[in-house]
Amino acid sequence: MAGRLIGVVGPSGVGKDSVMRALVRAQPELALVRRVITRAPESGGEDYEPVSEAEFHRRADAGEFCLQWQAHGLFYGIPADISQRIAAGAEMLVNLSRGVLNAAQAQFPDILVLNITARPETLAARLRGRGREDEAQIALRLSRDAGAFPPGLKLAQIDNDGSFNDAVRQALLALYPVRA
Repeated sequence: MAGRLIGVVGPSGVGKDSVMRALVRAQPELALVRRVITRAPESGGEDYEPVSEAEFHRRADAGEFCLQWQAHGLFYGIPADISQRIAAGAEMLVNLSRGVLNAAQAQFPDILVLNITARPETLAARLRGRGREDEAQIALRLSRDAGAFPPGLKLAQIDNDGSFNDAVRQALLALYPVRA
């Protein structure tokens, strides 16, 4: 039985990583994809593999990523081995950029995308709380136009502006409607 890729998108500060961790706790058959990022190891947040830009490009040139993109001055890569894991039946959760969704949908036609949202004032407060950006960087992040989703994409909207548990329940219902 083939598995599926579950992409999680949303603006910075919306709680993507927190929702993903809660989903794995609720559904242990889900697995988190560990991204490769040209971000310093001490930056915190998600569990990722930090690499230099030179190492990232070397690995990209060697075909070690099934998906890759650049955003916010960083490079992001999804290890190529998740394709085999999905083919073997794994359900893989991955934090993606909306800019890579066309490529993700082309490579993983059954992808389901959870679009997590929250109000701008909620996002600003969360970004301030994590302490990685100054006020100008926060304003820039909040002003970005996310763009349209690819046509035909399987998409579920998840509101993470209120109760976190409600957001997780919404996501579980989107992933497993028959169980709900």
